[in-house]
Amino acid sequence: MKAALLALTSLFLAAQSPAIPANAPLLASARTTLKAQYAWGYAGMEGEGKGTLTVLIEPASETVKLELYGLGERLMFLSGDRAGGYRVQIPRRELDLKGASFGELPLPFLPQLGSAEALQKLLTEGSGPGVKVTKRDGKGPVKLRYSGQDERGKDVMVWLQRTRWDQATASPE
Repeated sequence: MKAALLALTSLFLAAQSPAIPANAPLLASARTTLKAQYAWGYAGMEGEGKGTLTVLIEPASETVKLELYGLGERLMFLSGDRAGGYRVQIPRRELDLKGASFGELPLPFLPQLGSAEALQKLLTEGSGPGVKVTKRDGKGPVKLRYSGQDERGKDVMVWLQRTRWDQATASPE
């Protein structure tokens, strides 16, 4: 019975959905967990750098974990979820902030996106303010470039190149 109801619901939603072009990137579903790692490069008023960015996003609970490494040290750590709030730590700036929502916290090296869903769209679709995709594959953006301002209003240019990618869809309950 449950399987028939799910099939009927899927059929109804498919009939309501607009056609999707064959070359469009696959969009992350609401039940898709994203684990990814990126090499990054940075140029701004404060200098240049490079390192790695590790990301975990679980959309159902809006769980986010971001670790930004460079120069052999952790430059930023952000973690949290919708229920418990979020926390960002930036050791070099002696910054440790908590917020009830993802959008309340600064994201060094990334556009201020406002939500876990927007972060997932940035990484899976390449959509975000000041973001340009320079290379794609069947999974989505491989190389992204962000040109904008950091959390302190200074001009920055950031390059991301995907080095690891894992999207796992949770099984139906």
